[in-house]
Amino acid sequence: MAEPAPRPIVFFDGLCGLCNGLVDFALQEDPDHHLRFASLQGDAARGLLPPDVAASLDSIVLLADGKVHLRAAAVLRILASLGGPWRVLAAVARLVPMPVLDGLYAFIARRRYRWFGKRDRCRLPTPEERSYFLN
Repeated sequence: MAEPAPRPIVFFDGLCGLCNGLVDFALQEDPDHHLRFASLQGDAARGLLPPDVAASLDSIVLLADGKVHLRAAAVLRILASLGGPWRVLAAVARLVPMPVLDGLYAFIARRRYRWFGKRDRCRLPTPEERSYFLN
């Protein structure tokens, strides 16, 4: 029997308020907890991602099925993985050309600390969340 595929991993800027908000949202909306999470500043990112991707703190990164997805593509895949209305929203958003979505993503990413704040240290999972996070 084949081993199940590893669960997708969402890498995020652990200091970014918006990124942490996305993680909180995904944890809440993923009742089966098939997503795992790791900060881009941590050891897991350095060990699992290409060096240029791990060093880029301006992107949400999704590692799924052995492929690295960045920026808007990562967000859309995360939303789709949550199912229900989020899958529908992701499908509708895919009607917009990816360069436009990545442009919007870049616009928000450049302003995310100003708009959503920057933490002094990376997010620490609660004891209940610990099993969903990599170091």
